[in-house]
Amino acid sequence: PYLLSLATTANTGSALTMTGNPQNILIVSLAYDDISWTEFLSNMVLPVTAASIINAGMLFIYYSGELFPGASGLFECFGIVFSGNRTPEMLAQEHAYHARNVQALQAEEPSSGWSIWSKIQIVIVTIFLVCFAVGLDVCVTSICAGAILMVLAAWKRQHYDPKPEIVEYDAEGNALPPKKMYDMDGNEIEPEEEELVTESETPLTEVDYGLLMLFIGQFILIGSFDDTGVPQAFFNISMGGCADQMTSVPCVYWFVLVITVLSNVASNVPVVQMLAATFPYATPYDWMQVSFSATIAGNLTMLGSAANMIVAFQAAKVGDRTFTSERHAPFGIPSTLISLYAGTALLS
Repeated sequence: PYLLSLATTANTGSALTMTGNPQNILIVSLAYDDISWTEFLSNMVLPVTAASIINAGMLFIYYSGELFPGASGLFECFGIVFSGNRTPEMLAQEHAYHARNVQALQAEEPSSGWSIWSKIQIVIVTIFLVCFAVGLDVCVTSICAGAILMVLAAWKRQHYDPKPEIVEYDAEGNALPPKKMYDMDGNEIEPEEEELVTESETPLTEVDYGLLMLFIGQFILIGSFDDTGVPQAFFNISMGGCADQMTSVPCVYWFVLVITVLSNVASNVPVVQMLAATFPYATPYDWMQVSFSATIAGNLTMLGSAANMIVAFQAAKVGDRTFTSERHAPFGIPSTLISLYAGTALLS
């Protein structure tokens, strides 16, 4: 449930601002001169808040037994969250966890609260959001803030973080001497000097190139598909008489359903790209409705959004393969539909 909560909550929260996710950033380029960052935020506050509350409430209902083992009901779960109570089963799990990690916990230095680096990052992000709010250029602000944070992280890594120790230990924890290597003539081979890893190489090692290729393939496929004219014909047929008033009540509810289905067939970012070719003269409100619908629809199935796939890929890398489509669907379908239509009603 924690992986499911992470993916669905991150996906829902990303709908709040026009820089929260890739599809919103794409929408910025389509309606950049017609809607400001603060206007987008003010329109999305209520729908996103309602969707987040619904999603969290359904997580409590569906997975209370796993999140709070030993709890007798929903009210006791809320009591555990807000009052800090623990059931005997939860205490047993905590004791077992601490017993397994007691040596690691003893080796760690006691935390003294937020570090100076965390405070600096908070200040930079706050200035970053204020620049958005006062109407400065979104692209320039984002690039400048990202560059400052990358330089700060590089300086911290080079001059503040402790250097990793390449030392091997035996079963009793004693340090082993460095291994010596010899050539065919019995002469000792001197170890080579440690290769310097540059700051440009450090972030490049963190790039998930497999996931990057997946999205590149999606964009190429959807871009080619748009050129055929099939998406335009599909929308005209599926929307019927609502094609010219797709975000007016009651047409908006049918429009939301169409976007939800498409977002789970081709993922939400390509769907926005496809809609850009289908409705090039849509109003800012139309694009806000598309943004909310495509983002929340990503929680319906595993393939609906990038957040779901990223969480699944990262969990699989550490051996956790419990976040599957079969596990996601029983929660994702009802939670998404309720959140989607409740938020759409508020946005309308």
